[in-house]
Amino acid sequence: MKITVEAIVHAPMDEVWRAWSTPEDIRQWNTASPDWHTTRAVVDLRVEGAFSYRMEAKDGSMGFDFAGTYTNIVQNALIEAVFGERTLRVEFSAGTNGITVRQTFDADAMYPVEQQRAGWQAIMNNFARHVEGTR
Repeated sequence: MKITVEAIVHAPMDEVWRAWSTPEDIRQWNTASPDWHTTRAVVDLRVEGAFSYRMEAKDGSMGFDFAGTYTNIVQNALIEAVFGERTLRVEFSAGTNGITVRQTFDADAMYPVEQQRAGWQAIMNNFARHVEGTR
């Protein structure tokens, strides 16, 4: 099953793209709740390049790596990747209200779909706030 989340970001495309693909920015926005943070982000934004984000609970009780490989990159338009056996597609499209960033990914069979959708949407909302707040 595929899950899609999106956010509209009120910023120029180059700022949106940079914030999505720069480790320093990713560490600022990549969290689903205030009690978590991203302690490390590595990005090699090219086809067959790798990415890895270390996400941890701030109290140190748990953490995990979100990592994969880029399969397709179209500057300011599209990022596709695989992580484990799952796929991720991130689309960037300009509209009259801003830049729509849409993520579509394969659901993880271990967790409820709504929980996954809510977590990924929270991260998308943080992303939009981060980009708009750095302007």
